[in-house]
Amino acid sequence: MSDFEPSNHPDSLTESDSEEQAAPASPDAAPRFSAGKLLLFGLLIIAFAGLATLAMSASHWKKEVIVRDFVIDGEAIIPKQELLAHIAMYKGANLQELEVSELKQRLMEFPYLRDVVVSKELNGSVRVEVVEREPVALVLLGQSRMVMDRDGFLLPCTKEVVARYPDLFPVSGINRVQIAKNGLQQLDKRDVRLITTFLAALSEMEYASLLVKEFHLAGNNLSWCLAMQAPTLFIVGNDGNFKEKLKKFEIFWQQVVSKKGFGFYDTVDLRFRERIFATAPAPPEVQPSLPQ
Repeated sequence: MSDFEPSNHPDSLTESDSEEQAAPASPDAAPRFSAGKLLLFGLLIIAFAGLATLAMSASHWKKEVIVRDFVIDGEAIIPKQELLAHIAMYKGANLQELEVSELKQRLMEFPYLRDVVVSKELNGSVRVEVVEREPVALVLLGQSRMVMDRDGFLLPCTKEVVARYPDLFPVSGINRVQIAKNGLQQLDKRDVRLITTFLAALSEMEYASLLVKEFHLAGNNLSWCLAMQAPTLFIVGNDGNFKEKLKKFEIFWQQVVSKKGFGFYDTVDLRFRERIFATAPAPPEVQPSLPQ
């Protein structure tokens, strides 16, 4: 009996076991793996080809789509038919070749338009969203009546505006007007601030908002306002604090005008703290100059 015997330990390998484990994989395995990759690659090529075909078809379809109609949103002052008539020339044009900026520029010829957003839709419609200017006052400029928006631009006083804004507050005494880049007349920024500040204060007053009917700009801190049925000039000045001054106006109206009647004073000066000065006759520099 030999002194050497094969070990039964699991880590021990016989020569035959070593040869069996070192044997190469079956020759059929590699072809099966390569065929799977080729199939996947082929599917990807087909998918990309399909997408390319769809893209080409979509591009070709877009080139044939024409502008069929316009959808206008956001208009209130400008009649929709006027807007549509102004861009009717673009109907039937190639949708893809339509220049959005050109169409917007044409619409911006309307003074009451503040901004225009144009977007194309796949069905051949062109959507136009308009942003109109907000009228805040009726400006008496010489013998003309114009509408002032919140930025101080002067706009035509049309029947549509009068119908929609029947209570526009009258402002007179405007003498500083310039031509803006958009071709519109625009008030000086100081006058715009003065007017809007006065109107904001007036809107917060319970009685003055019902009684005061006009605001007149004047130099030398002599701007004044008129009240219903009274020829008296109520001087409020140009330095703000209009809410305080209008409160004094209400007190004076309740305690004096209601007792003495309308027109008893030519001027009532509201510019001084805790005091009201009433005089007659009115000084020449604050004589009314309203159009008859």
